[in-house]
Formats: sequence, structure tokens, C-alpha cells
Amino acid sequence: MSKATTTDRQSPGPHVADSHDVIRVHGARENNLRDVSIEIPKRRLTVFTGVSGSGKSSLVFDTIAAESQRLINETYSAFLQGFMPNLARPEVDVLDGLTTAIAVDQQRMGSDPRSTVGTATDANAMLRILFSRLGTPHIGPPGAFSFNTASVSASGGFTVDRGADKTRTEKVSFSRTGGMCTHCEGRGTVSDIDLTQLYDDSKSLSEDPFTIPTYTGGGWVVRVIAESGFFDKDKPIREYTKKERHDFLYREPVKVKINGVNLTYEGLIPKLQKTFLSKDRESMQPHIRAFVDRAVTFTRCPDCDGTRLSELARSSKIGKVNIADACAMEIRDLAEWVRKLDEPSVAPLLTKLQHTLDSFVEIGLGYLSLDRASGTLSGGEAQRTKMIRHLGSSLTDVTYVFDEPSIGLHPHDIQRMNNLLLRLRDKGNTVLVVEHKPETIAIADHVVDLGPGAGTAGGTVCFEGTLEGLRGSGTVTGRHLDDRAKIKATVRKPTGALEIRGASANNLQGVDVDVPLGVLTVVTGVAGSGKSSLVHGSIPAEGGVVAIDQTPIRGSRRSNPATYTGLADPIRKAFAKANGVKPALFSANSEGACPTCNGAGVIYTDLAIMQSVATPCEECEGRRFEASVLEYRLGGRDISEVLAMPVTEAEEFFGTGEARTPAAHKILERLADVGLGYLTLGQPLTTLSGGERQRLKLATHMGDKGGVYVLDEPTTGLHLADVEQLLGLLDRLVDSGKSVIVIEHHQAVMAHADWIIDLGPGAGHDGGRIVFEGTPADLVEARSTLTGEHLAAYVGA
Repeated sequence: MSKATTTDRQSPGPHVADSHDVIRVHGARENNLRDVSIEIPKRRLTVFTGVSGSGKSSLVFDTIAAESQRLINETYSAFLQGFMPNLARPEVDVLDGLTTAIAVDQQRMGSDPRSTVGTATDANAMLRILFSRLGTPHIGPPGAFSFNTASVSASGGFTVDRGADKTRTEKVSFSRTGGMCTHCEGRGTVSDIDLTQLYDDSKSLSEDPFTIPTYTGGGWVVRVIAESGFFDKDKPIREYTKKERHDFLYREPVKVKINGVNLTYEGLIPKLQKTFLSKDRESMQPHIRAFVDRAVTFTRCPDCDGTRLSELARSSKIGKVNIADACAMEIRDLAEWVRKLDEPSVAPLLTKLQHTLDSFVEIGLGYLSLDRASGTLSGGEAQRTKMIRHLGSSLTDVTYVFDEPSIGLHPHDIQRMNNLLLRLRDKGNTVLVVEHKPETIAIADHVVDLGPGAGTAGGTVCFEGTLEGLRGSGTVTGRHLDDRAKIKATVRKPTGALEIRGASANNLQGVDVDVPLGVLTVVTGVAGSGKSSLVHGSIPAEGGVVAIDQTPIRGSRRSNPATYTGLADPIRKAFAKANGVKPALFSANSEGACPTCNGAGVIYTDLAIMQSVATPCEECEGRRFEASVLEYRLGGRDISEVLAMPVTEAEEFFGTGEARTPAAHKILERLADVGLGYLTLGQPLTTLSGGERQRLKLATHMGDKGGVYVLDEPTTGLHLADVEQLLGLLDRLVDSGKSVIVIEHHQAVMAHADWIIDLGPGAGHDGGRIVFEGTPADLVEARSTLTGEHLAAYVGA
């Protein structure tokens, strides 16, 4: 029998495997990066800083994390790769030392009405198993407690050929017990459509009665209704018989022939439900979304009381608690309930569920409930919810990539987040963090500062080293790292008040408060204290109120700042007027598009399981327009040259001379006001950073007519140097006669406020009360709340 032998001989030097201690990037050119070469230490916490748009996300997410994911995908078989997204190799010469990258970004979680905090984190799945084992009465397997599973049953027969002309008929039946409420189909809400917002019933079909977007008189949608043969086209809708009214509103799909073409007629209500109501509200075009908000009201389902679950699923209980009760508890309370369960038969399940729930509490989300719709989470809450599955993971030597993990966190909560990042590092992982907050930059082992500016003025490494080295580096970040806003000596006097009485949305406890008008009011409090519930739930987004929330901008490669802000329209009209042609010629999505690339500017080659290859269109050389369109000029420039201009250059171009266009100039001024002067007008929205997208939305809404502006964390994604510019913008809005209400955690905005409303004292059921109202100076002097303590420390009081 052989026996392994060991020697005590010492190695003459470090093992060769220990030499791979850096991630080496050479020649990175993704987006605005300019041949960036850098070495990032492994098993350390590296923070990437720089102004918004300087290239931080391009380096960390679009280069390092993207290449790691692409290489992992290539380890799967060609068959499996066919079901995966085709990822292109980033524009970089060399990437060495990569490990498996897990990216935890700010992207909102899916806003499907059946997606909840519980379904997104597997906590619901574990609860369903728990109730299927311990619940009484026993009603079936875990699927019986799922609001995504409908109860179905079927029966029938099939014939078995036994040979020699012998057959046998066998009967079969099938049934599945699901937990879905049949009335609301697991959504928790039912929709009620206001018919008066759909059509004018005093008109007939021949008089264009519809007030629904896209339902225009000559369109096919209306022609199918009018020429279906079910109605008299000249009869006012209000005079329809009971049968005609039913056919008009609710008829099931049926084939009809119009001008020799076979088409499908369907009642108005089911058609609207399929075309409009089945879509995610945030993905709708603005005019469609406005119509849905106007015409449709969503109310709690009367059958399941909003729990989404069937009566059968709610009848099974553990003790006195059913699964709907458990999901409605605050997670910290649910964790205590699970801790008290003592059942050896499900001990491993209880251990795993307990760990998941404790992770929520540890990460500062104990105030949420599992039945909270995932689409209602803020960007910061969504990012921390995604972190849950990584806490306590046994994986090491993984690269974790975070995008501003401090977003949505009160200064009181940032230390807790910092400790979690350090825990991940101390387990032997590489942690890469894109961040602006000095409190998180302070815990870095290594700092990489990109800049010096944004867009084309950025994309280079200005500094790499320690925090102390950054302070003395003279870079934009280094100079502003210790910036502290001062409490204003005098504050503005309110011109009136917006009265809120008995506010009880979510965790608010009958709040009465007067929000001053004509001043800058900042609403503060720890995460989950009820700030958004008070502001968005109690201040109607109508009647002169302009609400700018954290919902992301959606757009394809064809969308750009010019199309999103409405700037493209006056530019096209100016070109058309100067050249005596149609405006549609100057749209790359319409008549002026290059016929070869259809206005995309690039040609995509699909290589099946390999990544698609995008090459500049040879016909238009990437300019997106037909050659004949580029012969038309305005102020000596063609349309492609105008779309390639930065905002600041375009502002000057459309402000004077032959190209003077007041409508375009006004929009460009707003873009410059929010600090986006470096963006080119035709830059695809898909290449903008999170901070740039938020400010683009702010610039767009600044043109809305309203007396009250409501902003939700406008400092998201803003560099320290940009916060001062934002404060100037808020001052200009107030000085122009507007009232500005800001939900914010950033101490610089608090210090600059005229009035502060602080909610708390804690989160969830420990919050929902007003703990302070007054000026920032009074808050600092009193130090009676967590916000007051942190603001006092910030201003050095």
C-alpha cells in the first residue's frame, strides 16, 4: 500500500499562484474612456470616483464586469449559449486577472404587478414550503400558496391502439391547486375604467367619438369598429341598444371582413386591457401613460382584500397566522415570528429562511414587507434587496461591483452599509464601488479618480492611490472631498402653505403638517420613515404640481437627449423652414433615414451564439441620414453636424445668427442649467450614466408649467462638485416664484433649505411621524433627531 509523503522543505519564494494579485486593464476605450490602463488590487476595496459622466461605470461595469460575464458565458455549451444574451467583447486591449464578477447595480427591479420583495428574494418560496408542511388544515403542495399559480382541472379520454384491430379508451383527469385569487388574477388590485374618458357618447362612430390615443378617425382600429357591421355608424353611442352596447364594449374576439380583408373585431374594454393595461406603466409613452392615469383607477381586490391569494390559501394557518398575514408583516417582525417556530422536521428550511430575513434587517430593510410590490422600491432599496442573496455566501475570490450603494441611505444608515462592504472584502473578495459620498470613499483601501471632466472631457485616470493621496492630488474630487455647505444666515419667508391632514398612506400615522410654499422645503428622515409616502402620497401630482421621481428613463439606441427633451422638433422645423422641405426629412427614424442602416448608424451582424457585431454603416458613415438630406444646411451646418454638437455649443448656435431658434434655445438652456452642457445632442440614451439620466429628466420637467416642484433625491449620481450647481438651480427655481419640495438625504441640501420636515424617529412602524419642523439652524441647535445630529456634525456645529 502506497502512502503519501510530505516534506518540511521550505519554499524558496512565494508560490507562483500568489503572483496574480491584481486586475490589469490596458487600453480600455469603452464609451468615453481614452485608452485607460490601470492595475486594481485584488481582495481589497477599491472606490471609483469622479464627476458624473467621467467614465466610472464604463470602466467598472461596461469593461471589467461585462468581460467577466462574457467569459463565464463562453464556458457553457453552444446549445445553452443560444438561450443567453449575446455579449460583445468590451473595447479594451488587455484584461488580465479577472475573477467571477457579480454586479449589483441601481436598476429598478421588474415592475410586474405579481413581482414582490418576497418573490424577488426567494423568501416567498420558502414560506410556501413552510406552510405546505406545517399549515393546518393541509391544503396541498407549495403551489397551493402561490399567487402566481392558478387552480386548474381537466379530464378527458384517449384511445390506445393494442394491435390486431384492438383499441382501448382510457379516461384521464388532471388537477392542480394554485393559490391565485381568481378575481384579480394574483395582482391584488382590480381596474375600473371610466367610460367617459374613452369616448364622447353624444357622437356616432362616423363623427370620430374616441378620446383614446391612436384611436383616430381614419385609422384601422376605428375602421374595424365602424365597419364591423354590428352598429349603425350614424347612430349616437348613447342611443345603442343593450345588445349593441355589449358588443361595443365587451364582445369576444370575432372575425369580420372589411374591404375584402379578414380582421378581428373585439369589444373596446378587453382590447384596451390587452393593449394598454397589460403593459408596465413606466414603459409607456408619456401621452399613453397620461391617458391610463386619467381613464383607469386601480382599487383593492374585494375578494382577496389585496392579498392576491385565494380563500383556500388563506384558510391554512400556522398558529393564528396565514401566509398572507406573514407576507404583510414588517420583515423584522416576521423574522421574530419565524425564530419562535420549533419544528425539527423543517429545521434546515427554517435556518435558511431565518438567515434571509435577518439579512434584510442587517442591511437596513427590516421595515419592508414581503408583499411589497418590487416596482415600488427606490433605486437604493432595489440595490440592497439584490445584495441579500450575497450576504453569508460561501463564495470567495469573487469580484463584487456596486453602483453607489449609499443611494437612498440616511447618513445614519451609511455606516451599516460600509460594514457590509468591508465584510465582503474581509472574506477574500475584491470589492469595486462606484461612489460619490465621502463617508464611503473614506473606507477605501485604494481610490481611482476618473476625469477630469465629463463626457469627452473625461475618460482618463486622474489619480490612483490612498485617500490621503487623493486629498492632496488637486483633482476635482480631491479639492471637493472636504466641502461642507454652510447653514444659510437668512431663510426665505413662505408665501402660503400646502395643508396635509390625516395622512395615513403606508406607515404614516395620521400625519398633519403644513408644507410652506414659495420656499425650498427639504423632507428628511431615515430610509423607510415615510418621506415618499407623505410627499408622493399626499401631494396630488396635478393642479400645478410637477413631480420628478426616481423612475428610470427608458430608451433605445435611437433615443437621445434631443428626442427625449423635445428638442428635436424645433430643430427639424428650423431646418425644414430654411430649406423649404418637410421636417420628417430630418428624422433618422423617418423619411430622412439612411436606407442601408435604417437610421441606426450601424449595421448589426447576427452570428447566432457568438456576440452580434456592430459595424459603422458604410453608406452614411455612421451619420444615420441619407446623403441627400445632408445637403440641406442651417447656419452652415447639416443635421448630423448639429446632432454631434455638445449642448453648450448648440446653445450658442441656436441663440444667434441665421440658426436662431428660440424654442430650441430654451430647452438647451435648461440642459446647461442642470450641468449637462457636455452631452452631445445625438448621444444614445443607453450610454448615459444614472446621474445623467436623472438630470436629463429634471431638465425636461423644468419646462412644465407648474407652481410646485417635487423632487425625489435629485443628488443621486451627483459628484460633490455638481451638488453646488444643483443648489444654485433649486435657488433659481424658488427665486422665480416656484415652490420646491425635495426628499433628500444629502446634508448639503438640508443645510441649504429654508424649511426642514423630519420624519421618524425610525423606519416602518417605528416611523411615520413628524419629529421636527423648522429651519436648518433650529434643527442643528436642537439635535433632537438623528438627522439633527448628523447635520450638526456635517456643518461642524
